[in-house]
Amino acid sequence: MPGVTRRLLLAVLATLASAVAASPAGAAGHTTRTAPTTSANRGIVDIYTTLGYEDGAAAAGTGMLISRTGEVLTNNHVIRGATKFKVVDVTTHRSYNATVVGYSVSHDIAVLQLANASHLQTIRLGGYLKLQVGQQVIARGNAQGRGGAPKAAPGRVTALHRKIVARDISGDSETLHNVIATNTAVEPGDSGGPLEDLHNRAIGMVTAGSTVGVARGFAIPIRQALLYARMIMKGKSSAAIHVGPTAFLGVVLKDVSGGTQIQQVLPNLPADAAGLVAGDVITSLNGAPISSMADMRQALFSLAVGTAVSIGWNDATGTAQSGTITPASGPPQ
Repeated sequence: MPGVTRRLLLAVLATLASAVAASPAGAAGHTTRTAPTTSANRGIVDIYTTLGYEDGAAAAGTGMLISRTGEVLTNNHVIRGATKFKVVDVTTHRSYNATVVGYSVSHDIAVLQLANASHLQTIRLGGYLKLQVGQQVIARGNAQGRGGAPKAAPGRVTALHRKIVARDISGDSETLHNVIATNTAVEPGDSGGPLEDLHNRAIGMVTAGSTVGVARGFAIPIRQALLYARMIMKGKSSAAIHVGPTAFLGVVLKDVSGGTQIQQVLPNLPADAAGLVAGDVITSLNGAPISSMADMRQALFSLAVGTAVSIGWNDATGTAQSGTITPASGPPQ
């Protein structure tokens, strides 16, 4: 898809092995990638997003159909900030609009619902298969957002039960546990796609890849990913899982000493209506103290769209201010 920018997470191995930079949406490194047969692509979708509050930028990723009615498993970082979705079933070439069912930032899991979908072919699952270091695997996905038949990156499992710290391009980070490490050369756009055994059974969800040195890919075990996906599908919100609309204030933030500072106020959205301006430092929201963007994210997850809450901030002179703000419905975090 020409002109598409790929959302790319950076990850660092957090084990006793030497640290390695890596990218959950893809990775540096080169290997022969082949276009597999149509049957091998069953249940794979290409995901294209519009980031409406990021100057209309676009991003691309991959997903897996886990229900015949169009529920799609993917990474949270694939959908983060998205205001519009186009999802393409790679076997039928049919395009769908989609909505966010829910997501987990900390586990990097998300579920989309395709509109007007039925009788779809789902991904073949291998969640109960025993994995072994050295076994052959294939990562499939929307490499570089090019669309068409998913490209296949072959390799082997190099380690199990890894821990990685994933960072996106804005610097936000999350720690992922129990990750499968491989020497597959995944690329930007592969995130959310299957890591398969040689019988085309999904044993993991591609989530990260090496950005330096030899090719390395990382995947969340499919059984683990489905555990959180099914909680989302059942509407089970928790501290780690957000289901339903996401509260949105309409600001671009940056962490500073004493709180999180507004870098930009988007016009005609809640912060603008509440009288906040660039340079204000938010210190509380709905009674919860705010000292970082992570605090802000957690506070927003607890808010109901359309219900006014209290907000506290320090203005450019350092004077404490307070007021109310009514969150709108916004993009996933």
